[in-house]
Amino acid sequence: MAAMPDTNAFDTGTLRLFDEVARSGSITAAAELLGYTQSALSRRIAALERAAGGPLFERLPRGVRLTPAGAALHRHAVAVLDRLGRAGDELAAIHRGEGGQLRVGAFATANVALVPHALRRFAARRPGVELRLTEGLSAPLVERLHAGALDVAVISDYPAGLPAEETRTVPLLADRLLVALPAGHRLAAEPDVDLRDLAEETWIEAAPRGQPTLLLRACAAAGFTPRGGLRVAEWSGKFGFVAAGLGVTLVPELAAGAVPAGLVLKPLRGTEPARKVYAALPDTPLPAALELVEMLGQWEMCTAITPT
Repeated sequence: MAAMPDTNAFDTGTLRLFDEVARSGSITAAAELLGYTQSALSRRIAALERAAGGPLFERLPRGVRLTPAGAALHRHAVAVLDRLGRAGDELAAIHRGEGGQLRVGAFATANVALVPHALRRFAARRPGVELRLTEGLSAPLVERLHAGALDVAVISDYPAGLPAEETRTVPLLADRLLVALPAGHRLAAEPDVDLRDLAEETWIEAAPRGQPTLLLRACAAAGFTPRGGLRVAEWSGKFGFVAAGLGVTLVPELAAGAVPAGLVLKPLRGTEPARKVYAALPDTPLPAALELVEMLGQWEMCTAITPT
């Protein structure tokens, strides 16, 4: 029974030598091109033939030509070398920030304008990078980042601070919180609102129970405890409850562009509660991730939304 070929001996260096001999049809010519002596290259080819279980070349008076076994191996060698070449090109593009995949995570209101504007600019500059987006709360996004499932995450310290797990963060901006009122509210025509004038309002929010929030701290400083009771997580739902006159809510300025008609946004007089927005990165970030973070950090000077 014929011995099985030792495919473990088919290292890429030897396959490159084999490919060059096959293409040139001459061990002597291939040796000259590759910087080998003819005898050294002959020994490498002989070792490959032993590993392959038989001759790969017919020795001719002038040069060599592939045997059927050699032609079969050459077909696979070309495919392997081509695949490795493409892998090398892709890796080089990733390290230059010009290729591969960039997996981005962001909390919901960052996806209203901040992240889309940055991604649009990034895609125009780096069309070879494939973008993937995940939306979620800050804590789960940080968990995904540490698990290697994200390359960059846009997170905030609202409503209950940054996730406790140690994370490399880059400050992006301070996002002030505005109060959303129904258009017919008694304070809707005012240029700004004193928080104390909202002491009797029902506040619509979905902060973790028992944890301090910017709303609780701001109201405590104003001398009252906000009335709760309606817990709504999604911003679109909060807007609907406010429009129905069932309460008021705080809206991050980043989400101002998504506020529907029928609501008005007002800054708070004398106090401007704000959350901080960060980009979270792994310890060894991709160049593409760093470039995106730079674009995210330019938001305030380029496209910040200020409600009228």
